[in-house]
Amino acid sequence: MADDVAGVASEQLRSFIERIERLEEEKAGLAADIREVFAEAKSQGFDTKIMRQVIKLRKLEDHDRREQEELVDLYLQALGMRAEG
Repeated sequence: MADDVAGVASEQLRSFIERIERLEEEKAGLAADIREVFAEAKSQGFDTKIMRQVIKLRKLEDHDRREQEELVDLYLQALGMRAEG
């Protein structure tokens, strides 16, 4: 095969690389869009750090979220930062 160099299919490799590059460009565009939404929310008085935490929590399954919340509560109690319940 003329397109092979040291056992690598050149055209197939080029195709993969170009697809990844296009996706990286799209990802950068989406990241910019997300920054704009956070900036808009901040200008409306929302706390973007808390929004990021909420988004992270919403990605978790219910049981994982409850477990994480329980562990945080336990650690806060152990550090004397929350009254024991």
